[in-house]
Amino acid sequence: MNEELDDKKIRLLIRVYGIVQGVGFRPFVSRIAMATKIAGSVCNKGPYVEIFAEGSTYQVEDFLFKLTHEAPERSSILKVEKQNVEVKNETDFKIIQSEKVKGDIFVSPDIAICPKCKAELFDKKNRRYLHPFINCTACGPRLTILDSMPYDRVRTSMGEFPMCPECEYEYTHAETRRYHAQPVCCNKCGPELYLVGRSEKNKDALLYTRKIIREGGIAAVKGIGGFHLCCDATNSSAVARLRKLKNRPFKPFAVMMRDMETVKRECYVLENQEAFIEGPQKPILLLERKNSSGTKLCEEVAPGNPSVGVMLPYAPVQLLLFTYPNDEEMSDCFVMTSGNPRGAPICHNDEEAVAYLSTMCDVILSNNRKIRLRADDSVMSWQNGTPYMIRRSRGYAPLPFMLSEKNKVAVLAVGGELKNTFCLSSGNLFYPSPYIGDLADVRSVEALSEAVKRMETLLEIKPSVVACDMHPKYNSTVFAQELGLPVIEVQHHFAHIASCMAENNFTGDEVIGVSFDGTGYGTDGTIWGGEFIRASYKTFTRLGSVMPFAQAGGDSSSKDGWRIAVSLLSDEKVRKLNLCNEQMLSFERTMISRKINTVTSTSAGRLFDSVSAILGYKTSSTFEGEASMALEFAAEREWKKICETKENSCSKSEDSVEATVAGTKENHFAKTDCNVETTGACSKENDFEKIDIMIEATVPELKSQELISEEKGNDGRFLLNTTILVNKIAEAVLRGVESDKLALFFHKILADMIVAGCKKCKEETNINTVALSGGVFQNLLLVDMCRKSLEKNNFTVLTHSLVPSNDGGIALGQAVVAENNYQL
Repeated sequence: MNEELDDKKIRLLIRVYGIVQGVGFRPFVSRIAMATKIAGSVCNKGPYVEIFAEGSTYQVEDFLFKLTHEAPERSSILKVEKQNVEVKNETDFKIIQSEKVKGDIFVSPDIAICPKCKAELFDKKNRRYLHPFINCTACGPRLTILDSMPYDRVRTSMGEFPMCPECEYEYTHAETRRYHAQPVCCNKCGPELYLVGRSEKNKDALLYTRKIIREGGIAAVKGIGGFHLCCDATNSSAVARLRKLKNRPFKPFAVMMRDMETVKRECYVLENQEAFIEGPQKPILLLERKNSSGTKLCEEVAPGNPSVGVMLPYAPVQLLLFTYPNDEEMSDCFVMTSGNPRGAPICHNDEEAVAYLSTMCDVILSNNRKIRLRADDSVMSWQNGTPYMIRRSRGYAPLPFMLSEKNKVAVLAVGGELKNTFCLSSGNLFYPSPYIGDLADVRSVEALSEAVKRMETLLEIKPSVVACDMHPKYNSTVFAQELGLPVIEVQHHFAHIASCMAENNFTGDEVIGVSFDGTGYGTDGTIWGGEFIRASYKTFTRLGSVMPFAQAGGDSSSKDGWRIAVSLLSDEKVRKLNLCNEQMLSFERTMISRKINTVTSTSAGRLFDSVSAILGYKTSSTFEGEASMALEFAAEREWKKICETKENSCSKSEDSVEATVAGTKENHFAKTDCNVETTGACSKENDFEKIDIMIEATVPELKSQELISEEKGNDGRFLLNTTILVNKIAEAVLRGVESDKLALFFHKILADMIVAGCKKCKEETNINTVALSGGVFQNLLLVDMCRKSLEKNNFTVLTHSLVPSNDGGIALGQAVVAENNYQL
């Protein structure tokens, strides 16, 4: 009887939703159909792939198993729908022409070169030997070359390059690796390399660029999503020159390294980090630098920074810049920084490169494959064993986030002013855009406008409402108001918390939101930045904040930590700490007393800047977060000393410790088990108590001080005793306490204050879930201290992973809030 059922012919209509376009999914379906002897067809419908599968019950079940268990590595199946239909007695299986239908759209991000294409690139017997645009169904550009959906060659910028007979054969025959690979091309029929303003092309253009880099010059190189500025990362003078030309004195440069062997020579790498570095996204990952005789990176790539942002080559042209047979040897480490003027979006065509990059480089290596949508590199750090996104762009955007509840309104959320990204939503899907830039620059506003139009076209979303920040002077707010749609303004810190809730697909009613950052426009017209809120997806209530202070100096106050310190300290302490001269002190006091160019602020970011200035690390910043980063590095140095003391008493092997401990900030604190091989640290929960003991022995007044003030805000909210904390830190400096110790103590006491604030919120609301968001929580030491202590106090803690905690993530929160507030 079972055999009869197995032999019975059936026909299924199957719809597969998810990232199933641009990843070789249809060719994959065709191959497994042939392997299982299934007849029927596969068609790209845009929102989904539609399959008709006809065969015996056993064959169809085998086909379905392979469909879901052997799908291409770069695909992501979110849902499979099945329906029995009438048998047609077909005898073959076809890939039929794409048909466009309405529904959810899933666009594949750009995919790094795959191992098979990399092998062919350097195979002398392969017809694509040294082809700078080699790709297949499993790799290559996607989003950045796409005009519209469904994803077919004619709707990409590769449609301008007719296939040669050999490429067309591969494109149309299922047995090849390039069956329906839309960007397929070769040296005969693909795009070509050239030097802007010079006659060299293809091989000659590449060799000339290599020569420039090898001799210490700087090249602008067009990649998948835009131009990079590239130089030898082992050449101090070359990197110093690039810093001068780019007006970037201290901000770290990203480094592209030839292979994992080079990465491991220069940095400490965990096994699970290695998978991300080598994966199809190829993000920039922050790794701790080694300090040994075998390293070659010059200090100038990241001055004063214990970490370096590392990525592997993801485009064929980048591999060829590192390695070109029969040419002279090349450095295995390149600075590969975004090709853009400060604050502007990454350049993506020759006109922009000539206008903005020609004064920063010696040669421009370009190509004639058009970039439809610019996409900068994604950047991430590592926290609690998982990625912790800093900039979400190439390789990740526009992969959507899915919420459980489906809404009817389509939203465009335009994000914030800094680190701008936008987000489009439809139903329960939220699509964050690639990174745009800082909207204070008009070029970034223009790039935002272009990107919004293209993403709306690709995703077939027509927004009914636009969400933006409350700040009336943000260019993002002005942009939103000029679109002619209903506008929903979302308070900045509420958007941060809603973003964290959405990323975690929070299905409860409310959370305690801890939103700590630099600047956000408050509902009371003051500057917020260290907030405790009670939040749902629809609304929020402010429950507490850091102690308000006067922030004088306008835009300068966000760059000059000494100004904030002056506001928080007495004149006597300011003079003893030598934070500024008498003239500037008098000027600051006059502005504050007369409220000239002065606002009331609860900015947590500015607190970090002030302590950094007080401890002598950075009195002023040349880029956002520089002073607070210096403070974090100092605290980590001190914490590492404590961890290394514990590690010395551990019986694990030295090799294991080097491989897993020294290279990861996360392993310097709060591990629950003594297992060097798996976690890299002999840290236990009582490590926090050890810091408390050190504080009591060194600065007892910090421990005796109440964490929450008896004073209330003008709206009745509780206030953290942060002003007293800063003053106690200053007094300890004047007593001669070591700065690095005080940096660590500041982090620990502030974390204790955050936990105390959450406990107070719980007493008022009975809410037990805490969401941590905002740019201050890019500080991994603070994140881990808060998370571990909150969990120890039985809170459920939501943190970010693949959505930035900084302003690059707020568009997602804006979209979710707008969806829950707009009435059709």
